[in-house]
Amino acid sequence: MKGLHFMRMITETYDAVIFDTIAVAENGWAIDILDQTFLPHDHVIKRLTKATEGGEAISAMRVRGAPLIGVTAAYTMALAMKENAGDKNLRCAAEILRNSRPTAVNLAWAVDQMLKLLLPLEPSVRCKAAYQRANEMAGKDIATNLAIGEHGLTILEKIKKKKKEECEPINVLTHCNAGALATVGWGTATAPIYLAHRRGINLHVWVDETRPRNQGASLTAWELSRNKVPHTVISDNVGGHLMQNGKVDVCITGSDRTTLNGDVANKIGTYLKALAAHDNGIPFFVALPSSTIDCKITDGVKDIPIEKRQSEEVAWISGKTESGKMERVCIVPEGTPVENYAFDVTPAKFITGLITERGITEASYAGLTALFPEYKRQ
Repeated sequence: MKGLHFMRMITETYDAVIFDTIAVAENGWAIDILDQTFLPHDHVIKRLTKATEGGEAISAMRVRGAPLIGVTAAYTMALAMKENAGDKNLRCAAEILRNSRPTAVNLAWAVDQMLKLLLPLEPSVRCKAAYQRANEMAGKDIATNLAIGEHGLTILEKIKKKKKEECEPINVLTHCNAGALATVGWGTATAPIYLAHRRGINLHVWVDETRPRNQGASLTAWELSRNKVPHTVISDNVGGHLMQNGKVDVCITGSDRTTLNGDVANKIGTYLKALAAHDNGIPFFVALPSSTIDCKITDGVKDIPIEKRQSEEVAWISGKTESGKMERVCIVPEGTPVENYAFDVTPAKFITGLITERGITEASYAGLTALFPEYKRQ
């Protein structure tokens, strides 16, 4: 089945919010991605024809967001099989992908899925099997995110019922981009928001800018505006002030890795939002597919590997000038040391609940394994 036809079919099936983040090209084998490093000012589709290009797209954050990273890794493995379906190339591609970004567990999950499928097969049939499995992962991602959205919608509906005025909006605060751009479709944290908006629930989204890469300002705001969801971009340090003054009803973020005890690794700054929410009695939910659950880790703060990225992402910032020209400028004194941690860990005790494709649960081993008994320790 040709990739573009497949993507149109699953999009129509789930009536999904989708932004062409990834698809098999018209030729039936190359991979087209929306290069998110150009957003929000330019819409650029980049074609991947080699496995090395897929690895680069992940590490350079041309594609980003745990679910989309996983699907991209699967398609990259398919590209590798088209180049050379031998065991050595298969394992080499897997190793390159594993090292491209360390925190999001979906990447390793997808690679493991592909290895499990492909290694027992004869090289002559691996390429076809790889594309078929990657297509299945893409379709499942949309279905999973829709299910997350349906469960998360119940939270927003309960908040709506508590509003004194019918026209009073629900104020949702989110961090980074856990939207349709971070997935094949719908998004995780945004899925309940999109469903609520489609069903006529009055809501407004506070969008953290999310320094240093500004995924909130550049990506979340971009996709919310295209779906006409009311929103306002705020600097990262405004959230606590809004919570203190009763201007936030609920926080919903995504997750790049979730431990079995309910700790969550997400974009840097998430932990501080959770602390502010906890101090102000505001529910703090995390929306995640089960593919982000890492069964091997129980202590997120100690054991989740936190990616450190290039200092230039903090020291330099890009934007469009009044003349319409894109410029890149340095914002720190020359020679100043810069550290760039990409993620932090929010301990389970600060999380109100986890929104998964199977339902909402408390952030704990008991809660997660009740929904996912297959993850119970043997």
